Amino acid sequence: MEKILSIDNDRIKNVVKLAGKSRERKSQKLFVIEGARELSIALESGHEIDAVFVCFDIFQKSEYPDVLESVDVAKTSEVSVQVFQKMAYREGSDGIIALAKQQDQGLEDLRLSENPFIIVLESVEKPGNLGAILRTADAAQADAIIICDPLTDVYNPNVIRSSVGCLFSVQTAVCSSQEALEWLKRKGIKTFAAELRSADFYQNTDFSAPSAIVMGTEADGLSDFWLSQADAHVKIPMRGKIDSLNVSVSTAVLTFEAMRQRGF
Repeated sequence: MEKILSIDNDRIKNVVKLAGKSRERKSQKLFVIEGARELSIALESGHEIDAVFVCFDIFQKSEYPDVLESVDVAKTSEVSVQVFQKMAYREGSDGIIALAKQQDQGLEDLRLSENPFIIVLESVEKPGNLGAILRTADAAQADAIIICDPLTDVYNPNVIRSSVGCLFSVQTAVCSSQEALEWLKRKGIKTFAAELRSADFYQNTDFSAPSAIVMGTEADGLSDFWLSQADAHVKIPMRGKIDSLNVSVSTAVLTFEAMRQRGF
């Protein structure tokens, strides 16, 4: 196993570039996974691993030591604490970082259940919100997340961190709003646009048939495209002084109401 002891090593510099720059991730078709649990989920989901870097001084405290049994030793390098700290982008890491190959999944690649439930996100811009919504989708076993016209990179390290690896366990497709709408119509999936002016409260809305909730940004909400094209509009009652919830919280409220109606 190769040992890397210098922070000036070209491979280490490349990991730092990939973690920090979206254009590098897009150019190289690679992204960074930090954490043994996240790497375990990526491996279980069939992601191809390009390289693994382990700091055994830190990794010995990991709660997921068995992950090393699933990675190719030939692709694994040992690094010093100093080198690992140079690469790490989060606190409390457990000593393992991997580079994985991006998967380009389109709408037609999504595998749907007999009664699908889809989460559609328009122009999502905050990696933390996207990560939290991925966790909701995983917990509720939503069929997929469709990300329309995104303003953040799906493979941003903060998406992976905040999703706790659920980016790998949830089917995700990236496309334009027009493409998403046409696909949903072809699949016979009813669209529900979340917006404040709707007269229909979410708890009075029937999500039991094939459904997709469409969520906008906290700052601007949904665009006129979705407000005019969606089959129905829903809202969450707001009884306090603020008029909206964090988009990840709103998504969770609507998603778990749909799951309740479906008997989950």
